[in-house]
Amino acid sequence: MKLRIVPIVLTVVISASMLFGGWYLYRQMALKNPLANVVSEYDGVKGSQIDIKQDTVTLKLDLKPETDLRGLVEHINKEGKSIVGKKTLKLEVEDHSSEELNKWWDAAMLSVAEAMDTKQYTNIQSSLEQLAENSPQLKATAQIDDENVYVSLSDGKSGKFIILPRQPGKLEVWNHA
Repeated sequence: MKLRIVPIVLTVVISASMLFGGWYLYRQMALKNPLANVVSEYDGVKGSQIDIKQDTVTLKLDLKPETDLRGLVEHINKEGKSIVGKKTLKLEVEDHSSEELNKWWDAAMLSVAEAMDTKQYTNIQSSLEQLAENSPQLKATAQIDDENVYVSLSDGKSGKFIILPRQPGKLEVWNHA
């Protein structure tokens, strides 16, 4: 029996193309596109990039300055539940902050860190409001859910979003905006 190389190689190439092409189409059509629609329909989202892995869903977001970040997370968890499921939702918000917002956040960080460490989350909003008294154009809000504290700073033109995990020891997001 003589094996014919060309038909065997052709069969392997076609089978692999169908397998990986089907997998790619499934990820695009059944996972990424519906989640992209859920994210883009929320008011304040200018753009998003989605990366879905086996146990995490990473969203790289470009947001308008006064977007309700906590509301966006609730919207994604509610409307995208069939896609996100039990995966960990990880947000990376593009930084459009001005120098003034960065200086203001540097000044606020100590009181916010203290409130986070002592789990006195209500002190975060009062600390932000107290520091914002000197800057009338600055809007600072803090919102909380079961997993994170969301701090939003805006001067009308630019915005800074900080996501602080409620679990101690996960401070890698302090520099992440």
